[in-house]
Amino acid sequence: MDTVLWIIAAVLAVAFVASGAMKLLRSREQLAASGMGWAPEFSAGTVKLIGALEVLAGIGLILPALLDIAPVLVPLAALGLILVMIGAAVVHARRKEYPLIAVNAVLLILAAVVAWGRFGPYPFS
Repeated sequence: MDTVLWIIAAVLAVAFVASGAMKLLRSREQLAASGMGWAPEFSAGTVKLIGALEVLAGIGLILPALLDIAPVLVPLAALGLILVMIGAAVVHARRKEYPLIAVNAVLLILAAVVAWGRFGPYPFS
């Protein structure tokens, strides 16, 4: 199960670092043109904050355990991603973007598995 948790964390890390970097590096208009229609509804600072949180959480899923420095940050990063996905699902529900809610749900479940596993029966020793 430890290997499964590493794989899930790695997949989430790649997805969120890439998504967050895009939010940090592109304008709201560029994000909207690339399919993130919600971006213009938020301030530029809020979009950048979301991007920064995604990048930090993605890094937090891997680096603390890999370096064996405060590995408790791994499940905390997963909890942070759960909160981000809840917020994203609310935004998509308001916009009636139901297929995107399904994506949020899948990412939320994967983050929940990592949080459960690393807080619970499979912590880093």
